[in-house]
Amino acid sequence: MTSRLRAAFDRARAENRAALVVYLCGGDPDLATTPALLDAIARAGADVIELGIPFSDPTADGPVIQEASARARKAGATARGVLDALASWRRSKSPHADRPVVVFGYYNPILRMGDAAFARAARNAGADGLLVVDLPPEEAGTLADACEAEAMDLVPLLAPTSSDARIALAGTRARGFVYYVSTAGVTGAGGVDFDAAAARARTISDRLHLPVAVGFGVSSPDDARRVAAHADGVVVGSAVVRAIAGGDAAGAPARVAQLVRDLRGACGRA
Repeated sequence: MTSRLRAAFDRARAENRAALVVYLCGGDPDLATTPALLDAIARAGADVIELGIPFSDPTADGPVIQEASARARKAGATARGVLDALASWRRSKSPHADRPVVVFGYYNPILRMGDAAFARAARNAGADGLLVVDLPPEEAGTLADACEAEAMDLVPLLAPTSSDARIALAGTRARGFVYYVSTAGVTGAGGVDFDAAAARARTISDRLHLPVAVGFGVSSPDDARRVAAHADGVVVGSAVVRAIAGGDAAGAPARVAQLVRDLRGACGRA
């Protein structure tokens, strides 16, 4: 059976565009606002939402998302609280609350809860998959099994430095799509060669027969347009977090929605 994540990429391809994947740090600016932000992002046209679990040491993230994680934790966000916010949105009567969601985070909170227990809690909250930044494919067997038991997709990450062996192994673990990190750096990085990253993503996609989305550094519609020319998906995170932080909490959904609409418009292909 095709998962909702894979179906989102298939639908975008049928519409001759790249899928838009939007990252949101759960609990930023607070947990009460998270369901409204999820809905605004879905309503504005995101194909997939990455819902981040705030963490004390987000080593793969640049300053923008690090600060969002710190704000969320200061406001009382926890892994269970973020999953509860997702469940609240799923229970709402919004026509957009069926959009696929990947829970995005680091392995420590998962390990503390237990792979099987976390996968079950995420699935019960309405998640379609997990993306664990610091869990390489070689060490992901237990979590992969837990995700499979809950009919969820495990999304691996690959980078410009990934070997052929790691790419092949990631392909055996992957469900839904593969996340390609555009640069050997952190989120929000500048100076990325998006044309080269998108071309590399296309090569990996052809090899693994899976959709590949490109993230890290995509911050504008122009960036998104360059990636969308070749890659199956475009991931935007830091720019969305900046929009959330750019005013009061009440206005955050509207600010984010405008940005997502602009990014979605840039994902089409000629």
